[in-house]
Order: sequence, then C-alpha cells, then structure tokens
Amino acid sequence: MRSARSRFLRTAGAIATGATALAYTAYRKDIEAARRRIDADKQLIDGAHGPIEFAESGDGPAVLFIHGAGGGFDQGLDLGRAFLGDQYRILAPSRFGYLGTPLPADASAEAQADAHLRLLDALQLDRVPVIGLSAGGPSAMQFCLRHPERCSALVLVVPLAYTPQREAVRAPSLFFKAVLNTIAASDFLFWTATKVARMALIETILGTPADVYRTATIEERRIVEQMLQSILPISRRVAGIRNDSVVSSNLTRYRLEDIRVPTLAISAADDLYGTYESGLYTAEKIHNGRFVGFGSGGHLLLGHQREVRSQITNFLEERLEVQKRTAMAV
Repeated sequence: MRSARSRFLRTAGAIATGATALAYTAYRKDIEAARRRIDADKQLIDGAHGPIEFAESGDGPAVLFIHGAGGGFDQGLDLGRAFLGDQYRILAPSRFGYLGTPLPADASAEAQADAHLRLLDALQLDRVPVIGLSAGGPSAMQFCLRHPERCSALVLVVPLAYTPQREAVRAPSLFFKAVLNTIAASDFLFWTATKVARMALIETILGTPADVYRTATIEERRIVEQMLQSILPISRRVAGIRNDSVVSSNLTRYRLEDIRVPTLAISAADDLYGTYESGLYTAEKIHNGRFVGFGSGGHLLLGHQREVRSQITNFLEERLEVQKRTAMAV
C-alpha cells in the first residue's frame, strides 16, 4: 500500500512539474511576443521630464489618441484603428509610467497634458482632435483647457471624469486588492491569471460585467482576449497603473465650461468604473458637449463597436468639414 501511494505521489509530482514546465514555456512564448510587439513600432522624442514614447499609424488628418489604464502606445494604436480605421493618422503616446515613458515627480494630468503638447510640437502639428480613453480622459480634458488653440475637437470614451452624483464604484476586497497588486508586480503571475482567473480580470481590470462577456459574440470575446493579452508585459506598465490610481483618487472638477471645442462623450450604464454618470455630467457642462449612452456593454462597450466607430468618425468628419468651410471663407 505504501509503495503504491509513493508511486502515486511521484507520478502526481511529475505531472505537476511537467504541467508547470509546459505553462512556463507557453508564458515565455507569449511574453516574448509581447516584448517584440512593443519594441517594433515605438519612437521617442525628448520631453521636459524625460523621453516621450509614441507610435503612429494610418494616413490622413492627425488625431491624438490617449490610452487608458493598463495601456501604452500599443493600446492607443489598436483602439485607434478600431475606432477610426486607416483614414486618420493616429498618434498614440505612452502616458507617464507606461512602457518607455518614465514616471516623473509631477505625473499629474496637467503635466501629462503639457507632454502631449510637446509631442505635437516635435511633430510640427498645429490643431488636432483629441480622443481620451478611460484614464486618458483627464489629460485629454486638461490639454483642451491648457492649450485650447491646439485642440480642434474632444472625444471622451468611457472617461475617468468627475461628477458630484457619481456612485461609489464597486471596489474589490482588501484581500483581492492585495492579490491584484501581487499580480501587477509579475508578468508571469498576470499571464497565469489571464488563463485561470479570466472572468475576475474582465470585471476588475476591464470593468465589464461577466454576463456581458458571456453573451458577447465570438468576435467580441476575441477582442476581450486581445485586451487582456495587450497588458503584457504588465511590469512595464505598473508604474503608470499605480499613478492612474493616484490621479483617480484625487480627481477634482475641471473648468468644463472653459472647454470651447465640440465634445463627444460615450459610455455604457453598466460600466463597472461608473463612467456613464461622469461622461454625461461632463458633456452637459461643456458648451458644445454631446453624450451617447448605451444601456449595456461595460467598460469595453461590447456589442456597440460599430456604432461607437460610426459616432466618432461622423463627429470628426463634421469637425473637418466645418474647418474646411471656415478656411475657405477667410
């Protein structure tokens, strides 16, 4: 009996060791692919607080696309293409603490807005539309407030923004926060979590209800999987993620009435980050603000990709047409 038990334990141990080895081999393949992806297209310019990393894609009028939490220039490019296609020149910087852009002592939304200006100056671009996604919303709004002559239109997609009526976002337990912090410190642990705790990550990191994901189409689920994978390597993004948490915790009301450019805000009522209320409030307070809200879809706006793309491209085309008419009248 003891001999049989020993053989079983040795066999189980060998299986566990083999499974771990196979998992680590798969992880190495994925992490190396992620590192190649972010090293392929990046460019750097000098900023006031160190280098500013960015990438660009597409032809046509330039659009500044500011990524959300867990992102970087790669997320900006991917979502910029999803929202705009190839008919615009997408400029996607990595915000402070993400990938190749270091985290300075002053990593406020105001300082980040000034870094966006430096990027436009380096590329010799005058006025551009600005799209702020999620945690990219604060610096997008600050850019239009601090440098209004350089912003021709503002789009806020599921924006991190202030509202006095905002209900508390469902927060994870202290234990789960500790787990998330541990995962964020390790590429391997985050990769493992995407395999064994996918639904928890979809709700806590991607802000999308599990039921919305379960009822999504195969194509939409593929987009969700790509979003999770695109966070790798998380070790090169964790400083930015933590800074976004600081900015979010200290968010105050901006001078929305001073934003004079046409603005479009988009969100879903079941966004677990509570951006529906903040997006609506922001659009109402901006003079030329417009709000598009969906009943469901979560933070990723699942089920509404085509409509979101149509809303954004139509909005930008309207602004381009107005600019052409104004230029012809001068």
